[in-house]
Amino acid sequence: MTEPTHHPTYNGPVFNQNGGQNIGINYGHVGAAQDPELRAAVEELTARLRDLTAHLTPDQARTVEETLPVLALDREAMSERRLTLARFSQIANSLGPVAQPVADALGRLLGLLG
Repeated sequence: MTEPTHHPTYNGPVFNQNGGQNIGINYGHVGAAQDPELRAAVEELTARLRDLTAHLTPDQARTVEETLPVLALDREAMSERRLTLARFSQIANSLGPVAQPVADALGRLLGLLG
């Protein structure tokens, strides 16, 4: 599996698509350079969720793929996305021990958000 590459110095918009449909535009990485701990936690959670895909039902996999683009590298924006994190938590809880790395990554991210 290839880890995502991030280019925090790129200032142009990034278009996120799922199945050919535009699902979001990221106009930059606000706060990313100032908060490496949050960046690492978001990247870890994203990687763990992608690793878990093989164990998900089609509906759960769709939820993860549709929801991943709303994760942000900005504490304020991430705090507003607690519902997204709750969705990931429900999925992880439904899978039991196989999803423990996701639960651990969620715990670290929520700990950073306070």
